[in-house]
Amino acid sequence: MSEIRSFGPQDRAAVLERQRTLKMARSAHAYVRGNTLKFYEWLDGLPRGTLPEGPAVWICGDCHLGNLGPLADADGRVEIQIRDLDQTVIGNPTHDLVRLGLSLASAARGSDLPGVVTARMLEEMIRGYAQGLGGGELGEPGAGEAPPEPEVVRTVRRRALGRHWKQLARERLKDVEPRIPLGRKFWALDAAERDALREVFGEDAVRRLVLALNGRDAAADLRLIDAAYWMKGCSSLGFLRYAALVRIEEPDEGHDKGGGHRKGRLALVDLKEAVAPAAPPAPGARMPADAAERVVAGARALAPNLGERMLPVQLLGRPVVMRELAPQDLKLDVDQFSREEAVRAAHYLATVVGRAHGRQMDDDACAAWRAEVTRGCNGEAPSWLWSSVVELAGLHEVGYLQHCRLYADRRAA
Repeated sequence: MSEIRSFGPQDRAAVLERQRTLKMARSAHAYVRGNTLKFYEWLDGLPRGTLPEGPAVWICGDCHLGNLGPLADADGRVEIQIRDLDQTVIGNPTHDLVRLGLSLASAARGSDLPGVVTARMLEEMIRGYAQGLGGGELGEPGAGEAPPEPEVVRTVRRRALGRHWKQLARERLKDVEPRIPLGRKFWALDAAERDALREVFGEDAVRRLVLALNGRDAAADLRLIDAAYWMKGCSSLGFLRYAALVRIEEPDEGHDKGGGHRKGRLALVDLKEAVAPAAPPAPGARMPADAAERVVAGARALAPNLGERMLPVQLLGRPVVMRELAPQDLKLDVDQFSREEAVRAAHYLATVVGRAHGRQMDDDACAAWRAEVTRGCNGEAPSWLWSSVVELAGLHEVGYLQHCRLYADRRAA
């Protein structure tokens, strides 16, 4: 473990690549989640017109199961929304549907469910998406009633609503003391990285955001007390990723004004490099040229709870997205689906995606897109969705087995 902790930025690449290879070899579903590029290689090979062309809106671009989950807004209110926007672009909303369909089909295979369940999941996906296209929040006038939450969503929402800073500290930091423990997940920084992070947390925009999220006014102090490289995720491995622990301090009104007694609060901040997306933008789409600004713009359109907590910054000459982690931010981690649970989850999660797309469309565009996406369903999934998911599932199964063979060969070597 001490070897890992002493790695500098130039020495991390090989370790991170090995970790990414291992994570993707664990299951076919993990391979699907971690291989966005294969999805878009397939998409690039399709003749134009194979998939419906929806209104050009901000899309997730990597809309798999693990990228949806509970998110807290700045006031602590929790909603199920899209929680990872690395690939976001202004593009064709169909791409999110196909990606979600592939992820659900792969999770069903991992749960050893029969193909008929996958067929039902895709049917319910389209129904749920059409329901969510009303825009706004479900249950509001014109947005449709909220569908019943599947157990996998209800469970993670209950966990999210009951969580506080101490739970986040125990999971992420393994302690409530103000220190990030170095080890398998958190690695030591070099001097240049530490200096760069101190500079970022000295910026007015960063200070204002963190203080605002914690209900503190401009008189409070923000101080970086610890930071580490964070080996996290799969697609982000190999890029800049840091965890920063900051203390927010303000004068304690219960003490004398000149006494220097201060009360403080800790905040854990995630800093993640933003890179060029693999997802294709719509022709003529106008998006921020800076990758971090693009990610934040997409988040504010698709997942307001997350977007209002994010800020684009520059770190070590690269675009980075900064956000304070909230204890309620969790992901849906589906190990085993039952038959009925799989179908309910497909409907519910597609409703979330439909809501994210629909809030960006006016009423006429939304109605036209709903009619287009449900055309020819007749009680089953549209042919374009079914054929796309079936073809992609086959391609990813072959890719997964080849990946595992290469991984085994490297381990043997």
